[in-house]
Amino acid sequence: MTTTKQATTQVYRVYIKASPQAVWDAITQADWTDRYGYGGRAQYDLRPGGAYRAMATEAHKRAGEEMGFPTPDVLVDGEVVEADPPRRLVQTWRMCMDPQVMSEGFSRVTYEIEESPGGARLTVTHDLEGMPRLAVLVAGGQEAEGAGGGWAWVLSDLKSVLETGSRMAS
Repeated sequence: MTTTKQATTQVYRVYIKASPQAVWDAITQADWTDRYGYGGRAQYDLRPGGAYRAMATEAHKRAGEEMGFPTPDVLVDGEVVEADPPRRLVQTWRMCMDPQVMSEGFSRVTYEIEESPGGARLTVTHDLEGMPRLAVLVAGGQEAEGAGGGWAWVLSDLKSVLETGSRMAS
């Protein structure tokens, strides 16, 4: 594997033809989170200190088995730092699928949702100081190796689902 240096703070912005509330719901409600990106059913306790978990589906577990590695029940975990629906969500975030990435610890993700002409502007800021492996993954740096396209891919798929009702990703 070739490792490239990634920014310690990654910022992604997407404009979505949907209300800020619809974007908030798509980020925080399990019925939505299972419909885009890597899937998985998010569980949020939207109080400061509340738990966050993205749970593996049976499809995740089957795919992991086919690729020769076990998939944990919890794909990503963390804690809510701040929740101001439907405008701002700050949380810690740790990927649990890879022991090496998991050992880097908890990063911080901030979702900012603002009204924009014709819809909403979603900005995702991921603070990745001291997390070189995670930085490569969330930047999509291992897409060619089957690890997906990171935040850009997830947010593109979120936009597609909210605007068309259909996934971009397969």
